[in-house]
Amino acid sequence: MKKLNMISMSLFLLAFLGCRSNDNIEYQANLDNAVRKIHSDLQKELNTDVPSLSVYIVSPKGTYFSTVNGANGDLMTRKTYFRFASNTKNFTSAAILKMMQDGWLNLDDKITAHIPGTSISYVPETSDWNFKYKDQITIRELLQHNAGIYDVTNDDSAYHINGQTYTDYMLENFPDHQFSATDYVKVLSQNNLTYGPPNTVYHYSNTGFSILSEIIARVYSQKSNASKTYGNYMYDHIVGPSSKTPLNIKFPELASDKQLPIPYIKGFIKYADHNEITNQKNASAHIGEGNGIGSMEMLSVYIRSLMKAENVLTASSIQQMRTSKGPATTSNYALGCTYVPGVGYGHNGATEGYLSTMLYDPETDFSVIVVLPFWDLRNMNNFEKCLTTLNVTAMEAKKALEY
Repeated sequence: MKKLNMISMSLFLLAFLGCRSNDNIEYQANLDNAVRKIHSDLQKELNTDVPSLSVYIVSPKGTYFSTVNGANGDLMTRKTYFRFASNTKNFTSAAILKMMQDGWLNLDDKITAHIPGTSISYVPETSDWNFKYKDQITIRELLQHNAGIYDVTNDDSAYHINGQTYTDYMLENFPDHQFSATDYVKVLSQNNLTYGPPNTVYHYSNTGFSILSEIIARVYSQKSNASKTYGNYMYDHIVGPSSKTPLNIKFPELASDKQLPIPYIKGFIKYADHNEITNQKNASAHIGEGNGIGSMEMLSVYIRSLMKAENVLTASSIQQMRTSKGPATTSNYALGCTYVPGVGYGHNGATEGYLSTMLYDPETDFSVIVVLPFWDLRNMNNFEKCLTTLNVTAMEAKKALEY
């Protein structure tokens, strides 16, 4: 009888494993078909070659990777490095919330207040930093994009140089310039730039997150009794070997540190009159708001562990990150974190020639990373199609696994 029971159990396990194997094959085929179709449709809409489109999924139904190349695309794997751009903002938010947990700062402190236990303010008290409404803005409002901080990197509607944003002008004419948060707030101060008082308007702002990077550096310097940078804190407490979930993610801060780790994927921009390869980049222009470098696998480990409160943040901190929206917010954006309905929480990123998104759904334990190393700037409608492809791909990837 015992022998029969063992045989029955063995047959059951074989049948179960066989079903799981068949499911995995079917899910992979579904995913491959979805990615191929999205890539093909995008090429038809844009009437041009799209280098590649890649997806990486981790879920209770398995781990899946799918990629498709255009005629001129390079090989992309889940371990390939790329510039993940504004996904960096979620890391910056995690750093601020970690400092809050440790009692190093208070989210609702004004940025002109003193760092707890010191006589040093969160931001410099120099004339360069005397931008409008400075004394009314809190750390939380910066994280929410509710601070009214004019976006010097992206917005040229109120201030530009020869039709370009300050950042684009500097990168084109002084490609090796060492950027700092002070560079940006000086532009705010000297030109009286603002979107309005805090909590009166929601406006996405890279410059607001540049200010947060300066706050992180100043707080860490005070707590360490030594001069520290944003990158130092990220390495020591968020992603480095001594962090809770070590990852080989980089946050370059020097203008000269342009080389991506090997293996890497090149970014590609298509203009009306020429094409541009963009893997070599002065990332100092985007500290704290877009200077992150990593792989799909690394981003997946990060967003999954973070959102499950298995990384540096507690469950209550994660709840704030997901849900603490400003009164002026008209989107699904909270503290350096957005929500894509039906897919999950996380962020996306767009930096010269690279588009990506990382999302995690706590209800299904599903995470997805999408990378499209391509911008079509022949017109803004084309670029919007590229950007929209991120969410479309993430949603179709989830459907491919029958969620």
